[in-house]
Amino acid sequence: MRLNVNGKAYEVDVEPETPLLWTLREFIGLTGTKYGCGIKQCGACSVHINGEVQRSCSIPISAVKSSDRILTIEGLSRDSSHPVQKAWVELDVPQCGYCQSGQIMAAVALLEKKPQPTDTDIDEAMTNICRCGTYQRIRAAIHLAAGTGKGGSGSIIHMTADAAASPGAPIDGGKPEREEVH
Repeated sequence: MRLNVNGKAYEVDVEPETPLLWTLREFIGLTGTKYGCGIKQCGACSVHINGEVQRSCSIPISAVKSSDRILTIEGLSRDSSHPVQKAWVELDVPQCGYCQSGQIMAAVALLEKKPQPTDTDIDEAMTNICRCGTYQRIRAAIHLAAGTGKGGSGSIIHMTADAAASPGAPIDGGKPEREEVH
């Protein structure tokens, strides 16, 4: 099978049901795309296929055409100079960092569709899971990369009006807010 990954052609000999994720990691050697859940839920395996963010753990290699353009985290820039990568560094977004390549790929896809996203746009598009809970910093970094002036520091919690009016209500796209322990 022939794949176009990050603008380079690769020939791979894998079983048709092999997930794209494993083909990228094990056969091509691009290990920036991570395995998280294996069931298309967490987004750690996010890549772009023809400009659309996709969860590579659930795509069998047989579903990928040789004409498809696959972009992984390694293909964004050679030196981490992509605006989203720079915003991630500036706001110190990652905690453990495991999910962040998928988060960045989802953020890039969002900004390609909506260069000036609102908080609602970000909440709707960023469905990847971060076990460390860096959602506020992710949102701030997306705003910083977009130049919307809402980047602020990574510690600012952006709440919707409804969440601010109702203490204890979910924030950040329905992710539960942390309860204080007294």
